Amino acid sequence: MKQQDLKAVLHSMAKDLQLFLTGHIPSTFNEAKVITFSMLIFCAIYVTFRLTYVSSPVSVFQTSISKYLTCNPHGKFQFNGLFKAGDIMLGAIFAVNFRAIPPELSFISKPEQWKCESFDLAVFQRAQTMVFAVEEINKDPALLPNITLGYRLYDNCMNLQEAMRAAATLIGGEEEVKDDSSCDGVPPVVAILGDPLSTHSIAISRTVSLFKIPLVSYCATCSCLSDKQEFPTFLRTIPSDTFQVKVMAEIMNYFGWTWVGAVATDDDYGLYALTSFNKEVKKFGCVAFSETLKTNDRARLLQVISVIKQSSAKIIVLFLTKTIMGTFIKEAVLQNITGKQWIASDLWSAYPSLASNDNFDYFGGTIGIITRRGSIPGFEKFLRDIQPTSDVKNNLYSQFWETLFQCKFKNSSMAGDGKVCTGTEDLKSIKNEYSDVSQLRASYNVYKAVYALAHALHNIVMCKDREGPFENNTCADITKVQPWQLLHYLRKVNFTTLSGDRVAFDQNGDAVPILDIVNWQRAEDGGMTTKTIGFFSEFDIHETQLMINKDDIFWNFESGKMPESVCSKSCQPGTRKAARKGEPICCFDCVPCADGEISNQTDSIECIKCSSELWSNDKKTKCVLKETEFLSYGDAMGITLAATALTGFCLTVAVLAVFIHFRNTPVVKANNSELSYLLLVSLMLCFLCSLSFIGQPSHITCMLRHVVFGISFVMCISCILVKTIVVIMAFTATMPGKSTMKWFGVVQQRCTVFVFTALQALICIIWLITSPPSPTKNTKYQTAKIIFECNIGSAAGFGCLLGYIWLLAGVSFLLAFLARRLPDTFNEARFITFSMLIFCAVWITFIPAYVSSPGKHTVAVEIFAILASSFGLLFAIFAPKCYIILLKPHKNTKKSLMCRSLQKY
Repeated sequence: MKQQDLKAVLHSMAKDLQLFLTGHIPSTFNEAKVITFSMLIFCAIYVTFRLTYVSSPVSVFQTSISKYLTCNPHGKFQFNGLFKAGDIMLGAIFAVNFRAIPPELSFISKPEQWKCESFDLAVFQRAQTMVFAVEEINKDPALLPNITLGYRLYDNCMNLQEAMRAAATLIGGEEEVKDDSSCDGVPPVVAILGDPLSTHSIAISRTVSLFKIPLVSYCATCSCLSDKQEFPTFLRTIPSDTFQVKVMAEIMNYFGWTWVGAVATDDDYGLYALTSFNKEVKKFGCVAFSETLKTNDRARLLQVISVIKQSSAKIIVLFLTKTIMGTFIKEAVLQNITGKQWIASDLWSAYPSLASNDNFDYFGGTIGIITRRGSIPGFEKFLRDIQPTSDVKNNLYSQFWETLFQCKFKNSSMAGDGKVCTGTEDLKSIKNEYSDVSQLRASYNVYKAVYALAHALHNIVMCKDREGPFENNTCADITKVQPWQLLHYLRKVNFTTLSGDRVAFDQNGDAVPILDIVNWQRAEDGGMTTKTIGFFSEFDIHETQLMINKDDIFWNFESGKMPESVCSKSCQPGTRKAARKGEPICCFDCVPCADGEISNQTDSIECIKCSSELWSNDKKTKCVLKETEFLSYGDAMGITLAATALTGFCLTVAVLAVFIHFRNTPVVKANNSELSYLLLVSLMLCFLCSLSFIGQPSHITCMLRHVVFGISFVMCISCILVKTIVVIMAFTATMPGKSTMKWFGVVQQRCTVFVFTALQALICIIWLITSPPSPTKNTKYQTAKIIFECNIGSAAGFGCLLGYIWLLAGVSFLLAFLARRLPDTFNEARFITFSMLIFCAVWITFIPAYVSSPGKHTVAVEIFAILASSFGLLFAIFAPKCYIILLKPHKNTKKSLMCRSLQKY
């Protein structure tokens, strides 16, 4: 008590004495003398105090005065827990009971304590892991020598309020009386192990961080807790949800599941997990739906079940707690939801018993993400050696005993008419999830957390003077170690457990990320077990490893095979994806690639256009060389046209042979045999030139075909024109007084044919010199094929060639038409007229047919026009003469011809 406080008290007492002496208090007040006497005594004590305070050390004074100056708490919280005293105390919060019953809060009377029920044997194994680790450390002479660790462990009953009460109690301690001496030395706890739930850890961490107390969780996975600005004293021995979600996404990508649904708890843990999950899945697929659930919200549960039932997604990820998951499974079984592959988060994947009995048909085969399994030597024996106790601070032992053996102790608050516990029940014969050490996962995390704290404390002990990390290179005093000093060492721990697992924390306080992938299967005894089917580890952000043994997976489907979960099946090569309007990108239609485009990969977004000389194959999976098309001798059309051309050539040779053989007969002589021979030779060239149009074009054939065609046809038409002129002049020469034939004799006839032919030859020479025809690959009219054709080079040159032929043909037709009524003996004009009519009709129809015919058919039309006009000239002019020469030889006489001429005349 300070000196000024005592002065204030003395001043108050003196004032009361003054009132009494001055008569302000009635004389009937019988205690006035007592008060006066007491004031005198107080003055004496104060004088003595002043003398003692000045002459005595401060510590002696404080000890003497502390007897009178104490702080008594109004009350304290009651918890289920475990306790062991030690030089340094560790706090711990576990969720051993899974249900908290709140008291009546009418505030008419002082509210009672919360009550807990639903004792969980598997979680109690985790609490026992801490007890075992502490005892093991205390027995280890190499770790924390001469220092005993103690623990104060509380049950939060899966309730946030209870968890906060437990944290507050651990921070402040449980002492009944507080005095100044309790402010020195080690705090009530130097660190807290827990809380298992992310939501609880978030709230607790915000509180303990004010006092710089480390909070080391073995189950809280929310990625938000990695934020060291908001949670500076939080660490954990389990990977965060960021890593867990990454593993889930890797598994889905591995199996090709691109259409998945997700359900999470409606709290910080679930919402952060959903956010991370959506982000990861969008890298390769789509989330069909994201739903949240709250505890004891059946209406919301029914909505979520309905969404799952109606969704086409077969892969459902559940970020739920064990409590909510139990309710979810019951409703899913009731709604008969089958054909789904469930993906379990770490909070419930370690409880395969949820899928036991009738639930197996619905939830058997669940794939879970779970913390790495480890082994703890001697732990199983320790679990079977515990005994119940009546110590209130270790009441979890009695609750465990009552739950395990379904009995009640006599002094239990829950005692009734049931079986009474004796404490001698045989624990060693019990085989259940409490005694099962084959799947130490969360318990192993607890084990690592305790050892991490022990190693941090040990490093404090081993600190050498003047080499410490604190101010002036000082070390922390282990007898007065503070939480913030422990936190400094805890962040830097790095050791290896007996199982060979490395324990360390990164800059965010997260553990080395490695997780097992498990599958819920039936054990040999008919029960449920979690079979490890793979693992995922990340040594750094650039080096990850996923290992899955497909043969060990049990697929709970009728086919027994891996399910397929896609909104739309993959688009095969030859097609591309076309997004559906208003739907996720995973929902699309497969559209075949257009002609000339390909896709050689699955799920191509767009088709690739082939180059100009390539074209897509029938399946549109690769570009191949375009088919080169030209009229070849191997085609049926080419064979037919070639055969027709040769037939025409042979017929022309035959007619020429007939005319040569019968050259002295009147019919041959009367029709100007020399011009007939020349006409037949030109027709032979016309038939032969058509063959140059068949076959693969080359520079020689392209030039040859048009030159031979132009010259041979001009020669042919020139002969017909001269023959027509000869017929007309021969007729006019028979008239009295006419002598025109002397001006158009044999020499003039030959010169006329030569001049007309020479002019065509000149046109061809000029054409070939300026812009000759050449072979070219045409892709303009048919994109799927390359038309190998002859480019005429100069359209003017080709036009002059054809125009000159048509000019001569027109003149011949006109003259023949005018001479059609001459006497039959000399009249070839009628046949020439008919032949020219055929010629002109063929070449007039040639123009539109030539323009509209694609590819090799263009050449075929040109050949057909040549052959048709050639056959027309051959048959129209020479067929009647051959008929008389061969079939009517009696008419092939001069007398017969003269008679017919005179009769006609």
